[in-house]
Amino acid sequence: MSGTKILSVCGQRVWDSRGRPTIEAQVELSNGSVGRAIAPAGASTGSREAVDLRDQGKVLGGFGVKNALRNVNEDIARRLEGLDASNQELIDHALIELDGTKSKSKLGGNATVAVSMANLQATAAAAGIPLWKHLSNSEDVRIPMPEVQIFGGGAHASGRVDIQDFMAVPTGAQTFDHAMEMIAEIYISAGKLMDEAGRLAGVADEGGWWPNFHSNEEALDTLVCAIEHANFKPGDDIAISIDVAASQFGENGKYSLGLDNEELDADGMIDLLGGWIDRYPIVSIEDPLGEDDPDGFKAFTKKFGHRIQIIGDDLLVTNAELITEAAGVGTCNSVLIKPNQAGTVTETKEALQAAQEANWSCVVSARSGETEDTTIAHLAVGWKADQFKVGSFARSERMAKWNEILRIEKSLGTNARLNKT
Repeated sequence: MSGTKILSVCGQRVWDSRGRPTIEAQVELSNGSVGRAIAPAGASTGSREAVDLRDQGKVLGGFGVKNALRNVNEDIARRLEGLDASNQELIDHALIELDGTKSKSKLGGNATVAVSMANLQATAAAAGIPLWKHLSNSEDVRIPMPEVQIFGGGAHASGRVDIQDFMAVPTGAQTFDHAMEMIAEIYISAGKLMDEAGRLAGVADEGGWWPNFHSNEEALDTLVCAIEHANFKPGDDIAISIDVAASQFGENGKYSLGLDNEELDADGMIDLLGGWIDRYPIVSIEDPLGEDDPDGFKAFTKKFGHRIQIIGDDLLVTNAELITEAAGVGTCNSVLIKPNQAGTVTETKEALQAAQEANWSCVVSARSGETEDTTIAHLAVGWKADQFKVGSFARSERMAKWNEILRIEKSLGTNARLNKT
């Protein structure tokens, strides 16, 4: 424990990318090392994920965090002070036991994840090494393939289109730096196309162009055009990934596509998405069916799982038990990993390991309500995630994470390897 005893834990109110309050936690160790981390917040959330503790009422629209901060500065601080920060499992299990609920509703998932990540940062600082290297214990890591939002929809754009994310995946890139350059060209191209069509209306929550389209397919058509106008070949240089976020417009196996004026059952939804897979260079679909429709998920995976990556997010909420169960019955073949869904670093790692043991791909992801915190960039590299998803190619809370991966890639030198799967 030499030098890594927790001397103090404290929290303060800071602000996320939506201008809403959130928690920054700080953990100071006996050797003077300090770690800080900020809790993000999602708009499209799974019903079983760790919940933020908000103050409710009229102040700040009910999003205040005074109660969660009190938990950090009082109950959590008293429980953790004096413990060995280098034992992350010990720290996280102390948080889990102190909370005592499955959803982190007593302390608040925003309180626990901020403290958990801050503790991880403090331990890496005490070791005098970057966080990614602290997590991997070596330089035998991979740089994850980026999935970058070009058009943002769903809950991130007031439901302007039904599909939540239309993303570009630079599969032809040789390095992460090359991938970022390719994405920059596509993002610029998409903006120009929107402007020329008189449809440029700003950006959505995660920095993607506001989806001013007449149908969901028009967004896909425009993305393909943007790829071509940037002088890339769709499907070879750049592939497409979409996050359907079907739980946002589906319930009890029924799906209401407002933009297309369609009411579909699970079979209809599967057929719709299958048609898109046939017509567009789609390599990945996230949450194609609702979280309350595991049978639909399973049917979709059985039909298309050999062709594309099928990601569970709202369905699996970064939960190792749910992932293992889903892998056993073939519900999907990939998982989104979000630390704040789990509430602690240890539970997040357990979820990722469960997916890797099932030979699933893993996508480390940010949330729509983000901050300048770059912890997840280090998690993605240190834990050898396959892909990294943090939103679009605009807004500093997004660019901070892309830029952090660039720094990590540069530090690896000739050992840097971009994941190509």
